[in-house]
Amino acid sequence: MPYVNIKITKEGVTPEQKAQLIEGATKLLVDVLGKNPQTTVVVIDEVDTDNWGIGGETVTVRRKRGQ
Repeated sequence: MPYVNIKITKEGVTPEQKAQLIEGATKLLVDVLGKNPQTTVVVIDEVDTDNWGIGGETVTVRRKRGQ
């Protein structure tokens, strides 16, 4: 039973986009590894930008600076 965990920043991702991510990740495992889509689990975690750090600072700070 494959388990895929997708982590994205919480910035207005639509339910339709999440459905596309779930469908796409499932299809990838079916196409590449021959996995059963009925037993493939995909979880999307949305992380607040204050809780996601890159290069020693939060995404919130980096986005304010335009990076």
